[in-house]
Amino acid sequence: MEIREMLYEGKAKRLYSTDDPEVLYLEYKNSLTAFNAKKKAEMEGKGELNNLISSWIFKYLSKKGIESHFIEKINDNCQTVKPVTIVPLEVVLRNVTAGSICKRLGLEQGMKLSRPLIEFYYKEDELDDPLVLEDHALLFGWATEEDLKTMKEITLKVNDALIELFDSIDIDLVDFKLEFGKDSDGKIILADEVSPDTCRYWEKGTGKSLDKDRFRKDMGDVLGAYREIWRRLSERGE
Repeated sequence: MEIREMLYEGKAKRLYSTDDPEVLYLEYKNSLTAFNAKKKAEMEGKGELNNLISSWIFKYLSKKGIESHFIEKINDNCQTVKPVTIVPLEVVLRNVTAGSICKRLGLEQGMKLSRPLIEFYYKEDELDDPLVLEDHALLFGWATEEDLKTMKEITLKVNDALIELFDSIDIDLVDFKLEFGKDSDGKIILADEVSPDTCRYWEKGTGKSLDKDRFRKDMGDVLGAYREIWRRLSERGE
């Protein structure tokens, strides 16, 4: 495989074309960002850990019948993915109150919800990815009714699969963010990554944060938390 031009560079990843139009090359960076890149840091080894974790989870989800853009892990920091057209909406699912919803609605952190809550955010860094209604997505052409229905259905399936997975390694899945894209056939599939950058993980019994909140809140030992997630996943086996 020949790696060609860089197509995109985001806060945490770089995307390159290859000599195969159906295969892109995705590189995970060692960058850590929070609050839409208002807080930044570089941590050696962070890209490798997210690549390992996300690759493992995408393969796990595939076995559960959930399709993604992931093809295979190539090396420590890189994987190959299918080209997709990204839907400009981030989908957040919450099982427990934490983060922005607590600040926005004056809620206590750690309240277990009676059912999963799905929220949509418009992908626009300059606007700090604002919370939007489904009607906004429809009226402004960001997604169709069928797109929204499909994304919600997949998100709930991902939630069920990940709760089962993380329960088995003594971790509570608090919430997570997903991104979706349309493949060459127009089919909506998972894209981006599923990692401690995009999920909240709390250790059962202790409530210890094992995700990017350790960076957001200056809790320290960020990479130690990511390594712990990878240790538990890898010891569980595929």
